[in-house]
Amino acid sequence: MTKKQRALEVIERLKKEYPDAGCTLDYDQAWKLLVSVRLAAQCTDERVNIIVEKLYEKFPDVESLADAETDEIEEIVRPCGLGRSKARDISACMKILKDKYNCQIPKTFKELLALPGVGRKSANLIMGDVFGEPAIVTDTHCIRLTNRIGLVDGIKEPKKVEMELWKIIPPEEGSDFCHRLVYHGREVCTARTSPYCDKCCLADICKKKI
Repeated sequence: MTKKQRALEVIERLKKEYPDAGCTLDYDQAWKLLVSVRLAAQCTDERVNIIVEKLYEKFPDVESLADAETDEIEEIVRPCGLGRSKARDISACMKILKDKYNCQIPKTFKELLALPGVGRKSANLIMGDVFGEPAIVTDTHCIRLTNRIGLVDGIKEPKKVEMELWKIIPPEEGSDFCHRLVYHGREVCTARTSPYCDKCCLADICKKKI
């Protein structure tokens, strides 16, 4: 079985296992996903979803968040960790959205990458979830699982993993595939315990590089 054949089989099996998998960050407007994905660095999505409710109660739109003092933002987002740097990035990002993009988010990968605190993972998430464009989000689950399964070989650097996956994952499948890896990584192919290979839908085709 080639890597591409394995990838296509993994995609189909995960579709059946997690048919409704989607982004686990809560948002109802695109700019809110931009905020949440910055807060999610070294923090759980569950905690981020709680904290942003408090943030949006005080600053309900791009303009009010852009005009907020960084200290005010930091006070609210501190429980997500790295409060000062995250608050600084969010403040700078919202100012750019307000001044340059009429309080909307840019629609190209290059423009998203130019925003403070936005890396390839965040930009791909937004391109896939907001704009429906081909995207591969190389978060910790994606990197761990694709190495274990054998879709990539001992590569840990996010960008290199992304580039390897582009070779074998159909573009239209990338975004949902990565969401399903998150679900599978949390429930079955876990990081902090031994993976539950006995109940894994991929057990017979997995390289098991644990």
